Formats: sequence, structure tokens, C-alpha cells
Amino acid sequence: MEEVYQFLKEVETYYLATVEGDQPRVRPFGTIDIFEGRLYIQTGKSKSVSKQIQANPKVELCAAKDGKWLRLSGTLVRDDRVEAKAHMLDAHPSLKGMYSAEDDNTEVLYFKDATAVFSSFTEAPRTVTF
Repeated sequence: MEEVYQFLKEVETYYLATVEGDQPRVRPFGTIDIFEGRLYIQTGKSKSVSKQIQANPKVELCAAKDGKWLRLSGTLVRDDRVEAKAHMLDAHPSLKGMYSAEDDNTEVLYFKDATAVFSSFTEAPRTVTF
């Protein structure tokens, strides 16, 4: 999980895929954090992506850098604890202008049953689960 976290931190922008009915939806994300041994992302509950995750929490993200890429799939679980939200916002202070650990909109979610596949054109894929 630490390797996945480091890769996503270095990339800065990854792309998260959800589904809305039978329509795939992909959008850029930049938040990533480790809290209490789990890998977290953050969004707002008022956004469509949040509603899509609540309807179907299975997601996949993709990121690439330096000829290597990562695909991470798993189930996202909402964590409404103030401590989890505060940890994320401390890791991404630029979000504090839009979100607060105490508001009803800030949403942090952690990966459960995650499978990460590191790939490149020159090396065999390598899988990490957590």
C-alpha cells in the first residue's frame, strides 16, 4: 500500500472511474492519504462522483509517470469520522478553503479489498493487494 501511495503522490493527478447506471464516468483526482493503515481519497458528498460511489462502491483508478502506470481497483468505504477528514485535509491544506472536517459535505473514503497492478512496456506487470 505504501508503494501505491508514493506513486500516486508523485503523479499528483490520477483518474478515478465510477459508473452511473451503465455509463462509465472518469475524472481527475489528486487527494491521497494513509490514515490508520488504510489508503484514503477525498471528495464532496454533494458531487456526482459521491452519489455514484454510494450506489456502486467498486471503483478503479489509473495513473502514469515515466513510462510506468498503476491501475488500482477496489471497494471504497465512507469514513465519516472527523479525525479521518482532518487527517486528509492536513495532508492537502489547499482544500481547507472548500472543505472542513466538521462540515456535512467533506467525504473521505478508504480502499477495501484493493488490487494494484504496476505495469510498463518493458517489465512484466506486478500485483499488490491490500
